[in-house]
Amino acid sequence: MNIIEVASLKKVFTVRDKAPGLAGSIRGMLRPVCRDIVAVKGITLSASEGERLAFIGPNGAGKSTTIKMLVGILYPTSGRASVLGREPWSERSALSCDIGVVFGQKSQLWYHLPPQDSFDLLGRIYGLTRHDTRTRTAQLVEMFEIGPHLQTAVRKLSLGERMRCEIAASLLHRPRVIFLDEPTIGLDVAIKQRIRDLILELNREEGITLFLTSHDAGDMEVLCSRAVVINHGEIIFDGKVSALKRDYIKTKTISLKLRQTWEGFEMPGVSVMKHKGYGVKLEVATDEVAIDRVIGAMLDRYAIADLSVDDPPMEDVIAAIYGQPARRADS
Repeated sequence: MNIIEVASLKKVFTVRDKAPGLAGSIRGMLRPVCRDIVAVKGITLSASEGERLAFIGPNGAGKSTTIKMLVGILYPTSGRASVLGREPWSERSALSCDIGVVFGQKSQLWYHLPPQDSFDLLGRIYGLTRHDTRTRTAQLVEMFEIGPHLQTAVRKLSLGERMRCEIAASLLHRPRVIFLDEPTIGLDVAIKQRIRDLILELNREEGITLFLTSHDAGDMEVLCSRAVVINHGEIIFDGKVSALKRDYIKTKTISLKLRQTWEGFEMPGVSVMKHKGYGVKLEVATDEVAIDRVIGAMLDRYAIADLSVDDPPMEDVIAAIYGQPARRADS
């Protein structure tokens, strides 16, 4: 059963152009010049119950605008949408009891209060009994390992600690769908992986449907089975993550910090992007050689102090997709 249905959804923002200088400002007030910016261009998609869908694209692609329409924050210019059988913008209050929302750059926790107080307040807002609030809070505290932070003001928490509390708060009322907008933005690698593991565990144990928007290809690769790629307000790919990885993400970057000076390295499918002192960055063509083979060969030759493996920038993936015909969900 599809619990998210979107048909020809479009959002246009009207902005006023400001002319330079005092004279231009006066003219702008008397005879304002406005123009339309099309943020979302009539997209159509659906998601079934329990599905893990990644809605990805570069900055300004229309990801956040779409998610704000699906949770009822924004009214669309035209088109239709249904989440759990409800129209989000006209039935926002009723829908809020069945969905969770996390915006990576905007907090739902009270900034000067400890998370425990926010959980208690949110429990009242969602109509939970005190017993249910405390029982669910205890479960989430154990799962997200946030016990030591419950009585610390949110403003004093690190970004990783705050994001774990944010996601826990969004799950307090046992939502059926959770919308995550850039949940790992600005986090270090270890915290990102921990949050991803927790989200997967919730999907398995509680059957929560995941709608993830992110500019991080790693979020998509770890969390989701299906990817929808949007750019300039249009869907340019809708298919399995495995197909996206196979057809478009064909390189990875290995960044190394060595304990000795760089003396060169050669292997088919591997090129040196740059090196300076003890640092080096390699580009690996994953369709020619496996990442573990390259890392193994580097470990055999060099003493390594630090190592990280990264996907290509999402902009590069978008450019690759544009070079081929768009795909749909049966790809």
